[in-house]
Amino acid sequence: MSAESLSGILEIKKYPDPVLKKISEPVTVFDDDLAKFVKDLFSSMRVHDGVGLAAPQVGVLKKIAVVEYEGKSYVLINPKVIDQKGIQEGEEGCLSFPGIYANVVRPQWVKIESKDLNGETVTYEVEGFTARAFLHEMDHLSGKLFIDYLSNLKRNAIKKKVSKHTGGHF
Repeated sequence: MSAESLSGILEIKKYPDPVLKKISEPVTVFDDDLAKFVKDLFSSMRVHDGVGLAAPQVGVLKKIAVVEYEGKSYVLINPKVIDQKGIQEGEEGCLSFPGIYANVVRPQWVKIESKDLNGETVTYEVEGFTARAFLHEMDHLSGKLFIDYLSNLKRNAIKKKVSKHTGGHF
C-alpha cells in the first residue's frame, strides 16, 4: 500500500480522477502494512464524515474497503456477493463526489463473503442502508461509480456540475 498519508489521513481522489474507474487487484499479503492501511482508511473516512471508503478512492488499487454505520465497523478485503434479495431505492453520495447525491436502486439484503485482517474468511449478512453502503464500496473495487446507475441525462448533469467545480477538467 502506498497512499500518501499525513498522520493517518489519506487524500481522497475526486471524480474524474482516472484511478476511480480502474479495477482493483486482490489482496494477497495480510500483514502490519495492511492493518495500518485499513486503520488509515477508517480515519480518513471519519474525518470526511463518510460511511464507507474504498482503497481506490485514495489511489490504491487493492480490493479493500471499510464501512462504519450505527456503531459497527466492517473491513471488506477481497469481498464478493454470495446472495442478494429484494430491492431498495435510496439516496447515495460519495466522498469522491463531494456535495453530489442521487437515488440508486440496489438489493435490500446481501450476503457478502470477505477476508478479515488476518486473511480469514468472514461472512456478513446485511440489509437496508448497510447493504447499500457495502455494495457502493464494493463497486469502487471494480471501477464502478454510483453515477453509473443513473440515466444518461442525470449522469451528464452531474458530470457538468463536477466540471464547473474542477475548472472543466475531465
